[in-house]
Amino acid sequence: MLSVSVAQVKAIRRFTVRTVLPEPIRPLARLATNLRWSWHRPTRELFAGLNSRIWEESGQDPVTFLGLVSREEFQSLAADQSVVERIRAAENDLDRYLEEPRWYQGLGGDAPTSIAYFSPEFGITEVLPQYSGGLGILAGDHLKAASDLGVPLIGVGLLYQAGYFKQSLSRDAWQQETYPVLDPDGLPLTLLREPSRDGNGRPLQVSLPLPNGRRLLAHIWRADVGRVPLLLLDSNVPGNDDAARGITDRLYGGGGDHRLQQELLLGMGGVKALRLYQRLTGTDAPEVFHTNEGHAGFLGIERIQELMAGEEALSFEEALAAGRASTVFTTHTPVPAGIDRFEVSQIQHFFQAGLAPAVPVERILELGQENYADGNPSVFNMAVMGLRLAQRANGVAKLHGEVSRGMFSALWPGFDHSEVPITSVTNGVHVPTWVDGRISKLARDQFGAEAEAMGRWDLAYNVSDADVWALRREMRAALVDDVRRRLRAAWKKRGAADAELGWTDNVLDPDVLTIGFARRVPTYKRLTLMLREPERLKALLLHKEHPIQLVIAGKSHPADDAGKKMIQDLVRFTDDPEVRHRIAFLPNYDIAMARTLFPGCDVWLNNPLRPLEACGTSGMKAAINGSLNLSVLDGWWDEMYDGENGWAIPTANNGASPEDRDDIEAAALYELLETQVAPRFYGSTVSEDAGAAGPSLSGMEKVPTHWVSMIKHTLSHLGPAVSAERMLHDYVNTLYRPAAEAGRRAVADSYAQARTLAAWIAHVRSAWPLLHVEHVDSVGVSEDPQIGDTLQVNAYVALHTLSPDDVAVEVAYGRAEESDTLADITIMELKAQEDLGSGRHLFTGSLVIDRSGSFGYTVRVLPRHEALASKAELGLIVNA
Repeated sequence: MLSVSVAQVKAIRRFTVRTVLPEPIRPLARLATNLRWSWHRPTRELFAGLNSRIWEESGQDPVTFLGLVSREEFQSLAADQSVVERIRAAENDLDRYLEEPRWYQGLGGDAPTSIAYFSPEFGITEVLPQYSGGLGILAGDHLKAASDLGVPLIGVGLLYQAGYFKQSLSRDAWQQETYPVLDPDGLPLTLLREPSRDGNGRPLQVSLPLPNGRRLLAHIWRADVGRVPLLLLDSNVPGNDDAARGITDRLYGGGGDHRLQQELLLGMGGVKALRLYQRLTGTDAPEVFHTNEGHAGFLGIERIQELMAGEEALSFEEALAAGRASTVFTTHTPVPAGIDRFEVSQIQHFFQAGLAPAVPVERILELGQENYADGNPSVFNMAVMGLRLAQRANGVAKLHGEVSRGMFSALWPGFDHSEVPITSVTNGVHVPTWVDGRISKLARDQFGAEAEAMGRWDLAYNVSDADVWALRREMRAALVDDVRRRLRAAWKKRGAADAELGWTDNVLDPDVLTIGFARRVPTYKRLTLMLREPERLKALLLHKEHPIQLVIAGKSHPADDAGKKMIQDLVRFTDDPEVRHRIAFLPNYDIAMARTLFPGCDVWLNNPLRPLEACGTSGMKAAINGSLNLSVLDGWWDEMYDGENGWAIPTANNGASPEDRDDIEAAALYELLETQVAPRFYGSTVSEDAGAAGPSLSGMEKVPTHWVSMIKHTLSHLGPAVSAERMLHDYVNTLYRPAAEAGRRAVADSYAQARTLAAWIAHVRSAWPLLHVEHVDSVGVSEDPQIGDTLQVNAYVALHTLSPDDVAVEVAYGRAEESDTLADITIMELKAQEDLGSGRHLFTGSLVIDRSGSFGYTVRVLPRHEALASKAELGLIVNA
């Protein structure tokens, strides 16, 4: 017999064999595959209680756990009646969660019956690594909160064969990426199949045409996120050629045609997947389509194609009007470089092969074309297309909404930035996922499970200072243990021997002020701002009375060498034997790491270039665990900082050079840490420090009452404000319900309103160039006008073929600046007073002068139609 070394034998195919459970404990499979376990503590405790050793070995992954338990142990568990009863109780609890009416079911009949939520990534649990950073984590939290509230959401995304990458460091601290291939059969997923008696029917399959006669096929995997189904499209299927099989290889992998085909599959293929899912399950067709960032924007093109090919055979303009009414677009980036842009010729190449003959490719290209001032007409912009395909759009924080209105203002020429129709819904975080179990237990123990379930954040004030401080130390100590373990593992991957790593046993101190910084590492987030003055940072780390310690994590995009250089510079600093016990960089930042990092940090640091942070939800996750924020006033912090929930890092004047700006803001950061943050943590002020020998770092017996009061204030005020439940309430009430109502009106009576609106828009656009304000006069102003005087404004407007019902004629008045620019503007509509013939009309109205000083007014004309969500929607305006 031939003897072969095991190391030489490699499988040519690998697959996961799922466990067959004995009947009495079969509900474990259902509990394992519904991702509610990722935020439901009792379900996790159930699995841990079956075999704690295997639970830890599985990485606390129920599906992996079931694959590691032996058949004999399963038989033993099935014979234990107490175990069987616990499992049945858990299944009954899941059934109640899935079936009982929740908040959304009390809203009434106008709420949409189904909402489709498209996103390129979803961060639900580390077990399903289909996320890279904030966008994916937000999408995961969106689904979880929707489930908890009973919002009838259906998620749509892609299943990436390798997810994002795993990060490690070389010996010289350069980021290295690996892409372990995932086996869908080993994940908490179910392949959608045609119905069959044995449950093994043919997999449902999406098909998209590609150039040169090729086709892109995809199977559909379903993940259950509590009550919310998440459909993930997978191109690694038989029937695809090698190139097509690789379309869903990696999250944000490749570029050019590869990225474009991913986004075509997500948007157009995602709509097709939804239709197959509807047929399979009888689920209501979505009344609202939510496009989470421009990557998913092609969903609007597929909906247009559907409507043009449907029984009603709508024209392109009619289908566009019908689809826009029920579409919501969320932009997540304030950075133009963060938007996907393709060559128009590239888009044309794919759509000429992939669209039905009736769909005009040139009109599709216009939707994404930068055919506006300072745009590039040869470029197809995915965010621009997203805005043009959606009647409602939002940014993800108040400041981000303001930035977005400026960033996309060229699409609405002639309008003030404040009138650009992009609103904002500030992001939130899913509290049950991100709040530490110790905080939940404290709430249950002191106030009962009902108070915890009701989210009574205000009860934080009723917890004693000593209990709060003890809890914070306990969570800090858990982080210290986790950092030591992870740091040792990271150094071994860098090539260090065990004999070199004894120092890792003493990294960090559970009684030292701990500051966290973890996020993606593009240059604008300024990972290395803290290194601006290395000696000053060293002094802070090694301070005898008020030392600080830093835990840092983050991944740079594989193609971003500038970001990788930042990581390398930081890690080289952390490698210094003088400070390495006070500062640590942890590779491979993910959800599992975050669960210890957020609760364990006393302060969460964020120092992006303002206003380039869209929202920055990591600081929210820290806040719900009692951490204080130390941040530039950007993203969510700009609207929620109140002086008692942390500190604001001052920003330099916008006229400063990049170098000067970093110098100024780094100095401000050091100053805050030296004079405010650290002294307050140790229970003293700067003046007290002068004669103090410094607090003992062994036990921290002294409770810093001011610091603890800030923790309580943070929990009670920020807790409800940053929750994803609040975010979902906002989406439902301000975007989903209006979009559903508009969509219903558009499609009623065989799309009567959509047809009428499309014809009206075409008429208005053709007539608009001829419209002008001929003359404006005012009556009633004396030579010495005073507050309270009435001013009558008369506007003579040449409408030509338009009628007064087609337009709104407005007077805008306010304080007149030296340049004649108006400020503090009030808008009042003028009424059609007289038809002057030949398409000329008189509009008139009276206003009261309500302010002293320089006063001015102007008149403007805008289109008006009941189906428009905003008077700026068409981007048409004529100013006098």
